Amino acid sequence: MYLNKIFLFGNLTREPEMKSLPSGSKVTQFSLATNRVYKDQAGNKQEQTEFHNIVIFGRQAETSAQYLKKGQGVMIEGRIQTRSWDDPNGGGKKYRTEIIAESVQFGPKSAGFQSQGDLGGQVAQAPAKASSASDLDTIDYGDTDVNVEDIPF
Repeated sequence: MYLNKIFLFGNLTREPEMKSLPSGSKVTQFSLATNRVYKDQAGNKQEQTEFHNIVIFGRQAETSAQYLKKGQGVMIEGRIQTRSWDDPNGGGKKYRTEIIAESVQFGPKSAGFQSQGDLGGQVAQAPAKASSASDLDTIDYGDTDVNVEDIPF
């Protein structure tokens, strides 16, 4: 059995672009940036950024185009696909590797702001209310300590 599955969490590098196919279904495309931080052989901290072309079809394409914005975090679950075509300008065969999204989960909005509703097409922004520890739902784990040797894995 073979597997073509990918999970990405990153930030949009441009606004989503939605188009309609001849069949009438919607398709949305955008670019997603992911990064990794590592230490090189000399022990210096390095950061490497990768850019991914994301393609979404159907209803998720419509909601993604409507609600996602440049810079917003998003998690994509999907598959890798490479398509090819002949360049009409005589440039030979062209290739493009894309992530075909099967599931899209929107990340948090801009840090520190929440939408306060729609005012004639303009969204009013207000600072998010700071919450205290008593406002948050918490899990009570009790007072028992966990013995590491009791864990079955």
